[in-house]
Order: sequence, then structure tokens, then C-alpha cells
Amino acid sequence: RANVENPVAGDRVIWQMGDNTGVIVAVEPRRSLLTRPDFNGQPKSIAANIDQMLIVVAAQPPAYANLIDRYLVAAEAHQLTAVIVRNKSDLPVDDDTLAMLNSYADNGYTVLTASSTDGKGLDALRAQLADATSIFVGQSGVGKSSLVNALLPEANTAVGELSHAADKGRHTTTTARLFHFPDGGDLIDSPGIREFGVQNLDRKSVEQGFREFQPFISQCRFRDCRHESEPDCGLQAALERGDISPVRLQSYRQIVAEIEGQHG
Repeated sequence: RANVENPVAGDRVIWQMGDNTGVIVAVEPRRSLLTRPDFNGQPKSIAANIDQMLIVVAAQPPAYANLIDRYLVAAEAHQLTAVIVRNKSDLPVDDDTLAMLNSYADNGYTVLTASSTDGKGLDALRAQLADATSIFVGQSGVGKSSLVNALLPEANTAVGELSHAADKGRHTTTTARLFHFPDGGDLIDSPGIREFGVQNLDRKSVEQGFREFQPFISQCRFRDCRHESEPDCGLQAALERGDISPVRLQSYRQIVAEIEGQHG
């Protein structure tokens, strides 16, 4: 119906059957909604009713912490379980990337390895996806669609070759699509998007997305501490003791600076 909000992948809808087709008459209330900025910077809905976010990374294109952190912040803000998947595990990965992934595991995040080429790790990935609505996110070229094909061959999604010239994958997935697993669980394959889910958050919400910061934030003298140059900052003290990573603190500051810049 014309007066119905545009449904997205993951929505539950009420529809009426017609002669050769049907019509959606209502979209049921959503328990979660993920958005990304449109061309005008306004939030555009891309997926709804999600339980967990699987952040797919690979040796190529290179994984970098700030993008992973953005996804983790978005997952925390939407109360989603966050899982990091190192795809293309049949390919060698550099020591810095391994150290980065190990640091996420040390902070309590589930980190899985998988390969759609040799099939290793797919059983563990299937188990993670069972009985939940999940979404794959990550840069183009990390092999999200290849994983979908390996997990659900009947999906037959378009898979593009990695662009070696730019070290970025071609955007083979243009809209989010939802697939059903025969034994339970749903999977949404999303476009390879960079800016995702954090543009409408405030500083406190970003703060909550860095789970290892939480014990130290309460130790700040000021409740509105920005964790920059304020006296008696719990995060600064934790950094000096080596209790938190300087890379994660810098990532937090970068995300906050960008969203506060966007909000004027």
C-alpha cells in the first residue's frame, strides 16, 4: 500500500494475496533497525529485526581497526551480538592483522575463521548462525557473497573478482537480501558499505561500544569527561597503565570527532 513504510530485509509484514501477486498492507513493529547515510547524509534503512552482526574481514582488502570498531559500536548501540569472521583463512595474513584480531578476542568478542574455498570453519559459522537473524557486514571484496554461496549454494549470489588495482572489491551486492537456512536461522547479506550505523549516535553511545573502556570510565572525575586532556581521566590513566590499547582509544576519538563534526 502507498501509505506503508518501505519494508527492508528482515521486516515482518502483513500481506494480502491477489490473483497473481500480493500486496503488503502493514509492516510489523521492528525490534532493531540498521541504517546507513544516503547521498544527502540522511539515514536510510537497510535491514531490520537483526539478532547478530557478523563483521567479515580478510587478508585482502586489508582489515583495519577503525572500520571494525565502527561496526562494533553500531552493534552495541542496537544491542546486537557482534562476531568477527576472518574469511579467506586459506590465505596468509600479516602479523599485525593477527595481533589486531587477537586483541578483539581478548576483549571478549567471538572471532571465527572460515574459508569458502576449502570449507574450513564453515561448520562453526553455521552453528553461530543457527536460530538467529544475522547480517553480514564488511568491506566489498572480503568475500561475504562467497560465504553466502558456500553456506547456501542455492542462493547463487553474484560474486565479483577482487579489484587488484584498487585493493577494493567491486560492489556486487547492491541491496540487502535475506536467506533462510533449512534448519533454522536467517542471514542478510548487505552491500559493502563503509559508513555504517554510527552517524546518528552521540558520544556516550560511542563510548558504550568500546566494552573494555567501561570499568575505567566510571573512574573519571567528571561525568562528561571527553577523555582527552581532562584531569583525573580514568581512560587516560588506564592507557598509561597499559590496560587499554592506544589504537582503540584513538579509534574512539576519531569516531567521536567525525560524528560531532557532522552534527555541527
